[in-house]
Amino acid sequence: MKANFHKTFNKQFEKLQEAQRKQIKEAITLFLTDPNHHSLRNHPLKGEWRGYRSMSAGGDLRLHYRIIDDQNVLFIAVGSHSQLYK
Repeated sequence: MKANFHKTFNKQFEKLQEAQRKQIKEAITLFLTDPNHHSLRNHPLKGEWRGYRSMSAGGDLRLHYRIIDDQNVLFIAVGSHSQLYK
């Protein structure tokens, strides 16, 4: 599977601390090899994020994404729980 990144994701990612960016890169690498790994806490979203999924990058960091097809995933947003669920 190939990871693609929305411009919003890229902007949010650049604002994070280096340690957080490292956590996110590690979570994405794990996701691409095992999307159902228990540490990712991968789950579908509801409400305004219906049709998207969320996964954990450790601590309070969340990544929202959508699977485009069998070969592509689009990461939409990244941030803390409170930042993403305003």
